[in-house]
Amino acid sequence: MSERALRGTRLVVTSYETDRGIDLAPRQAVEYACQNGHRFEMPFSVEAEIPPEWECKACGAMALLVDGEGPEEKKGKPARTHWDMLMERRTREELEEVLAERLAILRSGAMNIAVHPRDTSRKSA
Repeated sequence: MSERALRGTRLVVTSYETDRGIDLAPRQAVEYACQNGHRFEMPFSVEAEIPPEWECKACGAMALLVDGEGPEEKKGKPARTHWDMLMERRTREELEEVLAERLAILRSGAMNIAVHPRDTSRKSA
């Protein structure tokens, strides 16, 4: 019997609750404008913290609060270079010492570095 009572209804889409007899929280309309010239209002609770930017309903760009302050700039960390990471692990004196050791090995010929012979079959024009 209960099968026939719900036949033809869309339970997922349709809500059978009503707003009658319910006191909604006090609201305020906040206006936003995007860079493409679209203006729209969003309802917020009076107690809510108003975000400085909101996604535009028309184009999806970020819209800024009309007559409000812009969003705060987020502090970004500067990109770490190879040198920065190297200096985290070693001091300058240690690096100079390692460089001197490596240069000594290279100059003595103890390190076998494969040198590719130039291709002599082609003559440069």
